[in-house]
Amino acid sequence: MVPLPRLSSVVFDQAFLDVVNAIKRALNELGQKAKPTRQTVPQPSADVPASPLYDEARSSNLRVKKRFTDLDRDRFRHGGFEYIAKFFENSLQELTRRNPGLDQTFRRIDANTLTAVAYVDGEKVCKGSVSVSGRNMGGDAIEYSMSDEHPGHGMNEALYVKSDDQTMYFEPLGMQAYGREKEKLTFQGAAEVFWEIFIRPLQPR
Repeated sequence: MVPLPRLSSVVFDQAFLDVVNAIKRALNELGQKAKPTRQTVPQPSADVPASPLYDEARSSNLRVKKRFTDLDRDRFRHGGFEYIAKFFENSLQELTRRNPGLDQTFRRIDANTLTAVAYVDGEKVCKGSVSVSGRNMGGDAIEYSMSDEHPGHGMNEALYVKSDDQTMYFEPLGMQAYGREKEKLTFQGAAEVFWEIFIRPLQPR
């Protein structure tokens, strides 16, 4: 048997040292990987494009007081009257369509006045007129009279043109529209006030 060559002590010591150094390097690398990394929130700067979050940033408090002129009020009042006229015309047609035995007449006297009548077996049961002239209550009102005669004899209810710092609206006088004196009415709400008075004789109390 040929004996194996013996390693010198120098070679053996160097090999052992290489193993130890390799283990140290491996442990150092593991330690570096285990360290938590700090996360920082990027701050907007001139060099960083703004995100949509910043583009949409604004206040919701943008309300500015509005001012309404006499022209605005006149247009609102006449626009309300035109809506009421069409509302009455359509409602009368539908009323008689749904109720055999009822008949109706709707008349535009002029640009500022209309009359409406509902008949039961040929007899007048509901009658009324609407006028935008405001003969009795001043120029900012639309008046309702429980009469189909023109000019009407007085008035039974009126709608005033009012405004707050944002919009215009109608406010009932309250002679017939009980409990609605302080309501802010749109065109439709105003038309319903007059229609409720008109159709009242045909409805149960």
